[in-house]
Amino acid sequence: MRHFGHLAPDIRNALFHQEPVEFTADSPPSTLSIALGATLYSPATRPRLAEDIVKQAGRGVVSMVLCLEDSISDADVAAGEENLVRQFADLAEEDENGTDLPLLFIRVRAAAQIPDLARRLGRDVRLLSGFVLPKFTEDRGVPFLEALTGAEAECGRRLFAMPVLESPDLLHLESRGETLRGIARTVDKYRERILALRLGVTDFCSAYGLRRAPDMTAYDVQIVASVIADVVNVLGRADGTGFTVTGPVWEYFRLHERMFKPQLRQSPFLGRAEELRTALIEHDMDGLLREIELDRANGLQGKTCIHPSHVAPVHALSVVSHEEFSDAVDILRPERGAGGVLRSAYTNKMNEIKPHRAWAERTLLRADAFGVAREGVGFVELLTASLPHT
Repeated sequence: MRHFGHLAPDIRNALFHQEPVEFTADSPPSTLSIALGATLYSPATRPRLAEDIVKQAGRGVVSMVLCLEDSISDADVAAGEENLVRQFADLAEEDENGTDLPLLFIRVRAAAQIPDLARRLGRDVRLLSGFVLPKFTEDRGVPFLEALTGAEAECGRRLFAMPVLESPDLLHLESRGETLRGIARTVDKYRERILALRLGVTDFCSAYGLRRAPDMTAYDVQIVASVIADVVNVLGRADGTGFTVTGPVWEYFRLHERMFKPQLRQSPFLGRAEELRTALIEHDMDGLLREIELDRANGLQGKTCIHPSHVAPVHALSVVSHEEFSDAVDILRPERGAGGVLRSAYTNKMNEIKPHRAWAERTLLRADAFGVAREGVGFVELLTASLPHT
């Protein structure tokens, strides 16, 4: 699989200076953690789940979470588990027929579900990339990770964990520091199993009876923004000790009454895609686009998505611009090893070799996963090409 692989070769050629690389479920964790992109959640109880997965893969989705936790009722857990086993059997047939499937993860409620589901899936466990672990703290996380380790040994399949950081202990000021330190100890001990850390911002808001409006980002809710900053501070460092931390879910996908002005400038769309701008604003996607940009500015990669319409914007804004790529390559040239400062090839900024090195390394990892846009190609062209109706 690869990002934008659902587009025709001539369209990719027109869009990309460097196309995204191909990867598989067996690729190195450093590749997969960045390539997760827009991770689409789906309730595990959906009766046509296998068909949905195949359809979304054909539209550019490369990672999905099949949820047995908050998205279904307590009474439906057993039925959801049974449905997953049936749907994985259908997916195995698709896989044998050459259908490209996304990376698949199961979000569980309890540690005991991990080995149980791995056994019940049988041979079809080969289609599973891992498990999403809810309300992760040191105390709750260790049993989940021990169960994952045991299941991996039993089924002979590499299985990753994606802990969700959403506990009130992480939100409350008096317990945040120690909770973060405990999480850091735990994920460091099981580092080879941790693919990415996910943020449960909806649960953060719930602890204070809050819900952000569609024209506000998570970063406008200061109590949430402070937690994101602390999580990245402790767990997202670029010194080799950090992990990929993914962006929070965007909850909206239908028309809402708007209080504030749209957040999308007209100039990027003029003469090219003015109808696209109107459609994005009408469906509150301007807020999503702004939040995606703020995610990256604050050290987050990819995003949790609960609606297929969110996938294309996340991926379009994950592509490395030609200017970013040019800067990153210049900074990482071997002859720059001694440091110093140079003017960018675009002659519009300063590139300082040592301070910008970690940024450049991360940018090239993203370039591998999502590609590099041709000079003059921006998110408008990428998004227009990626939307299902195009």
